[in-house]
Amino acid sequence: MIEAIWNNSAFVQPAVFACLAALAVAVLLVATQDWHGHLSMDSLEGIQKSHTHPTPRVGGIAIAIGVVAGYLLAPHAIQSLLWPLMLAGIPAFGFGLLEDITKRVSVKVRLLATMFSGVLGWGVTGYAITRLNIPAMDWMFGYTVVAVAFTALAVGGVANSINIIDGFNGLASGTVVIILGGFAAICLSVGDTDLASTCLVLAGAVFGFLLLNWPLGKIFLGDGGAYFIGFALAWIAVLIMARHPDVSAWAMLLVCGYPILEVLFSIVRRSRRGMSPGDPDRLHMHSLVKKRLIRRLMPHSSNLARNSATGATMWIAALLPVLIATNVSTQSIDLMVGLAFCAFVYSTFYARLTRLS
Repeated sequence: MIEAIWNNSAFVQPAVFACLAALAVAVLLVATQDWHGHLSMDSLEGIQKSHTHPTPRVGGIAIAIGVVAGYLLAPHAIQSLLWPLMLAGIPAFGFGLLEDITKRVSVKVRLLATMFSGVLGWGVTGYAITRLNIPAMDWMFGYTVVAVAFTALAVGGVANSINIIDGFNGLASGTVVIILGGFAAICLSVGDTDLASTCLVLAGAVFGFLLLNWPLGKIFLGDGGAYFIGFALAWIAVLIMARHPDVSAWAMLLVCGYPILEVLFSIVRRSRRGMSPGDPDRLHMHSLVKKRLIRRLMPHSSNLARNSATGATMWIAALLPVLIATNVSTQSIDLMVGLAFCAFVYSTFYARLTRLS
């Protein structure tokens, strides 16, 4: 199946074109930063900042244009899947980009805009999350208002999780490429080459940005990029569940396991410390990996090198749940066990990092 797609230029070319277009726009944004830097530069202030030089944080523009470029070259079947995603993603991308430029859009407003993207996606396609593969609860999703409301919450949650892990070069974008690869593998396993190719177009656009973001950190994803690709991941999950009833909802959850676990553990950690779930801190897994592990392994390296090494190291955390999910995508019990295992590995490693001096 994979060889058939690779040999079919109609499926491969849009992803390659999306990658090249995103890369070209990213290069252009970096080259012209002196013109737009007063609006687009990321400041060095903030508890979670890890870079040492002002850097453009509008990489979401490159990704969005890359997706549009891939759409223009894609066959009709793939276009029919991409255009609702692009349309519904406008609020998530727009309000995120507005924050990148003005630095005045609150987290609440951005989250609500992304949730509205989920509602808009349902309005355009009629698709929503209609099951959790938990018999005692699935009956509730027969009510449209419940299904749409849960879809909006899930979309907002996944998008916010990508924004939370956007802390080091390549971390968020590399994780998204891995997750999209997992979704594509699941689509191929059920014979859905159109949706698999849609995943590849999205992955191509993100990868084009990644080439300039990692390892040199020339441009950042920004909130526009993080919320847009987070929405895209969530919507791909909705499409897979709607088109393939045999694929468990738990497979979608597990493929996105790393960023989702990061959000859940962050909420618990901050609650125990008397903080609001939305308050920033430097106790994320990736922050501790850099501070407690990468610094020991690279004591004489620059901050940039450590930053990029941390991002690449965390790709392992993204890959583990994806590998489990793609092998048992229709087995809900196995997927639940896999999610519990990943949570155990996460918490054990996290506890170990906190003990390192």
